[in-house]
Amino acid sequence: MLKRLFVLAALGGLLAAAPALSATTQAELKHPQWSFSGPFGVYDQAQLQRGFKVYREVCSQCHSMNLVAFHNLGDPGAPFWSPKYPNPNDNPYVKSIAADYKVSDIDPDTGDSIKRTATTADDLPPPFPNEPAARASNGGALPPDMSLLVKAREGGPDYVYSLVTGFAPIPAGIVNPPPGKYYNPYFKGDLSSYWKGQGPAPEGGLISMPPPLVANKVTFDDGTPSTLDQEAKDVAAFLNWASDPKMDQRKQTGLAVIMYLLLFSGVLYASYRRIWRDVAH
Repeated sequence: MLKRLFVLAALGGLLAAAPALSATTQAELKHPQWSFSGPFGVYDQAQLQRGFKVYREVCSQCHSMNLVAFHNLGDPGAPFWSPKYPNPNDNPYVKSIAADYKVSDIDPDTGDSIKRTATTADDLPPPFPNEPAARASNGGALPPDMSLLVKAREGGPDYVYSLVTGFAPIPAGIVNPPPGKYYNPYFKGDLSSYWKGQGPAPEGGLISMPPPLVANKVTFDDGTPSTLDQEAKDVAAFLNWASDPKMDQRKQTGLAVIMYLLLFSGVLYASYRRIWRDVAH
């Protein structure tokens, strides 16, 4: 009897939560072409370099990448990988990037907190010293770490691309939206409590992040036009690499394994035919 009551209570809770869950909406994501899509897709190194520049000059002002070290930028398949420098710590591009940053450390002689020039062994430094500081600078919202953002969001790079290109004016039927919020149809949310217009509430939600990208926000070193669309694609590709840095190697290994298995299957079949060809079945 007690077990049955627990089951009924759980079902009641799910039914009570169902309206709130069903009210959360999001527009269908955009689906640009990615060089790394499909079983044979690989990262476009030039695009990763452009995406890193967008992250460095724009996104890193609020978002950390705590799981990415400078030397990771020179790993195989990474934005600054070069076969001339199999050890990424020797890569001059990686060294130059690290030297532009200051990281927190402890003076071994005095024990005092200091700032020193970063090395390739350091992680990319966060923009804020702690969570309260991050929230205070962003209207109470905590900017998510971007190291695994693409893996953590449904839609992956499509979600990142759609979000940063999808900002729009707040619909006229939304009344008294919270200050410091921006409308984005690709951000999951529930606008029903603010909606006073005709028909159902618009898809999407209100996000604390202002539109981060505009045309010519950065200047690409390879001369690629810095349109909003290009910036969004490039930073989404870079964040996909950060979330899956071994993708190229994994696909190459998988292809080699499949070819080996096909060859082995052919040899096995030929051996079977030769051994049993004179034996009645």
